[in-house]
Amino acid sequence: MGHKLSKDTMKKGIYIVPSLLTTAALFFGFASVLSSFQGDFEKAAWAIVAAGVFDMLDGKVARLTNTTSKFGVEYDSLSDLISFGVAPAVLAFSWALQPFGRSGWLAAFLFVVCAALRLARFNVQSETVEKDKFKGLPSPGAAGMIAATVLFYYYMGGSGALPEKHITLLLLIYFLAFLMVSNVAYWSTKEMGLGDRKPFSLLVISILVVILVISEPQVMLFVIGAVYTFSGPFEHMLKLLKRQFRTKKAAKKETKDIKT
Repeated sequence: MGHKLSKDTMKKGIYIVPSLLTTAALFFGFASVLSSFQGDFEKAAWAIVAAGVFDMLDGKVARLTNTTSKFGVEYDSLSDLISFGVAPAVLAFSWALQPFGRSGWLAAFLFVVCAALRLARFNVQSETVEKDKFKGLPSPGAAGMIAATVLFYYYMGGSGALPEKHITLLLLIYFLAFLMVSNVAYWSTKEMGLGDRKPFSLLVISILVVILVISEPQVMLFVIGAVYTFSGPFEHMLKLLKRQFRTKKAAKKETKDIKT
């Protein structure tokens, strides 16, 4: 189970504030599962969003106050598996995947497995990967995309579980699961240096985004989630195309040099 905690580490105690924030994220993940069981899918989706907020806060607080620890990393990973692995999988299955039968629950299970693998890989590679990039779609991002899709569905006038099969949603779950364990790079907000000086225009844009999220939260969460989810594959494809272009250009130059 990742890093083993020594007795000396536990005797020294744990950092309370980050751990409380992680516990809050875990609470909302558990609340989401209960809401899905009760058929209140909109509440379940909002609970996942709330878990994401607290998950972001616990990391920020730990880094700003220099209170990171191995215990915190392990606890955060276990919390993430519930809040961003089990909770969104249960929500997706209860809301949209039940009509698919075996294919539906296998898709939900695959999502949980990929979330667990994603978290395990992150813990192992956390000291070696780039600080400004994630390798694979972060599990909170994948869970947020599911939650945002449910909220957008309710915003458009929908209610309750989907009575019919919607192959797009089944493919979405498989797609998100694949992205979590892929090598596609995603931008990280961990090393943004929010305490550093930034351009004035960035402040204006940030305020505008906050206003839009407050005015139309369901729409904006869906848009932000979709943009972030597809930004990784889009950037990955651009890199591949640039690499192919450079390879062809180098090959042409080499052929030209040989002829001359």
